[in-house]
Amino acid sequence: MSTGTGTRVDVRIATRAELAVRGVRVDAPVRRPEGAGPSDDGHVLLDGAGAALPRNPASPYTVRDGRVWLGDEDTGVTLTPVRRPRFYDLRTADGVPYEQIARLHGADVLATTVVQTCVRYAEADRCRFCTIEESLRAGATVAAKTPAQLAEVAEAAVRLDGVRQMVMTTGTTAGPDRGARTLARSVRAVLAAVPGLPVQVQCEPPGDLSWIGALREAGATAIGIHAEALDDDVRRRWMPGKSTVPMRDYEAAWDEAVRVFGRNRVSTYLLVGLGEDPEELIAGAGRLIDRGVYPFVVPFRPMGGTLAARDGVGGPSPELLRHVTEGVAAKLRDAGMSGAGQKAGCAACGACSALPAAGG
Repeated sequence: MSTGTGTRVDVRIATRAELAVRGVRVDAPVRRPEGAGPSDDGHVLLDGAGAALPRNPASPYTVRDGRVWLGDEDTGVTLTPVRRPRFYDLRTADGVPYEQIARLHGADVLATTVVQTCVRYAEADRCRFCTIEESLRAGATVAAKTPAQLAEVAEAAVRLDGVRQMVMTTGTTAGPDRGARTLARSVRAVLAAVPGLPVQVQCEPPGDLSWIGALREAGATAIGIHAEALDDDVRRRWMPGKSTVPMRDYEAAWDEAVRVFGRNRVSTYLLVGLGEDPEELIAGAGRLIDRGVYPFVVPFRPMGGTLAARDGVGGPSPELLRHVTEGVAAKLRDAGMSGAGQKAGCAACGACSALPAAGG
């Protein structure tokens, strides 16, 4: 396939970018309507690989006989919804459904937001793409998960449903550790119940960088320290509270995390569609790669409940997402880095991004 400029376009990558933005008309038993990251999605397997796609009744893409169709055209991409996991049928001793403690992402990743509140959630400070407290208000989760609860659910998810890795994120807390203390306790409890389970932790740069070492000592395999954007003007517009943490603090945290966890065991989200110049975003991703940090490129999705959706802000075009994804994937390949090398976490799962389809 070629464009009007003569540039070759990989059909599979183009289709993956289209699906990431436009979604698909499909009933997915495993889904997450709101939360801390890209959501309002259904979890499926595309050509056997995990993908989290918007469930969009207005999408031009449909599923017939296990294949993705665009109108009357068979795209050649297979799609199978991820089955509802068995651990969702269980409850803790005090009656909390396991699904409110942690959820299945993709086919084999257990994910949880350990603290479902954030000190930056007041409207003046809130990240405009985030709905971390909306799932709490909807009764879909609990405000704080205990280490014992997380260990109980992780053991069941591994035993009953073949979960192979776990992601623990957290809303930012008021203390200087910014949530790392609770994450460390949770990692230790889970690994005591399921020794050897790869676990990624995610938090803001802690005020005291020694917490990064404490997370590694607790047993975390990888860490995500998410900036979402690299341009300060974009950061201030989209993340008024979070942008008060200067980019130099992120750089210091990334460097310390690479020192402690190792190259390609540290990642950061980069959201496409916030208004950042695409060439500068690709170049910035290249600088992250040079540091040993994996830039996890994901489309911004205007989820219900976000300030962005309230204000009518739309997501990126599939063409923009494809361009940035291919540019970043090329830099990752040149550096010999892949999401799979993270061993645990969003990049290792890859479901929310088109990077795996582009070879990143």
